[in-house]
Amino acid sequence: MQNDWVLITGASSGIGLEMARIFAANKFNLVLLARNEVRLKDLAADLTKTNSIQTRVLAKDLGRPGAAKEIFSELQRDGIFVSVLVNNAGFGAGEFFAEEKIEICTEMVQTNITALIELSYFFLQPMLEKKQGKILNVASTAAFQPGPKMSVYYASKAFVFSFSNAIANEVAGRGVTVTTLCPGPTRTEFHLRASTKRSAAVGKFMMTAEEVARLGFEGTMKGKRIVVPGLINKIGVAVAKVMPTRISAAAVRKVLEG
Repeated sequence: MQNDWVLITGASSGIGLEMARIFAANKFNLVLLARNEVRLKDLAADLTKTNSIQTRVLAKDLGRPGAAKEIFSELQRDGIFVSVLVNNAGFGAGEFFAEEKIEICTEMVQTNITALIELSYFFLQPMLEKKQGKILNVASTAAFQPGPKMSVYYASKAFVFSFSNAIANEVAGRGVTVTTLCPGPTRTEFHLRASTKRSAAVGKFMMTAEEVARLGFEGTMKGKRIVVPGLINKIGVAVAKVMPTRISAAAVRKVLEG
């Protein structure tokens, strides 16, 4: 699949940026998408020069309805077939639901869920026609329990996990694979935007964005359905699956309150 085109959302920082570096190092052409055009152009110039690949920058806000359709139409018009779609863009907010601004909640749903659905739908069609393609949807270990103080974010990641595994089943045997990446706490800018606190214990076990991206890339290339990076995160997911919801919600709240 070298020199095929990869679309990475949320590519200007964190896991998305590291994904871009890894795909570029493996000679994939890149469509880099995020809101920060300056960062994207700097990244594109560096990756093009270093890896001798083609890059395309799309400064789009997935929190705006209709953005996903515009992205697909623009790339279709230019004859770019996206063989790997990485739905990485997303954000969280660290307030109690009743105290959060409803505009932030709805933007979160638009970015974390609606845009992901739309991009998956639009780009899946040509993949199925060509019987070739891969989708990587970034969920979280948050998908496996409720998240007081981040209720909408945790719920959005539960949706991504369920949705991605359902369509992975639907496309099985048709040349397309769908992988769900479920990282735990990761050293990125996410926590700054979400304004969340983390206990010192959690901070010790944070993985780097590069580690998460590498494992996500490898899992996607192998066609794995679920990738949970790191032993601690795997243990956490296993415990969350059997723990009563009331207890897991209380545990998450304690962690998020620091």
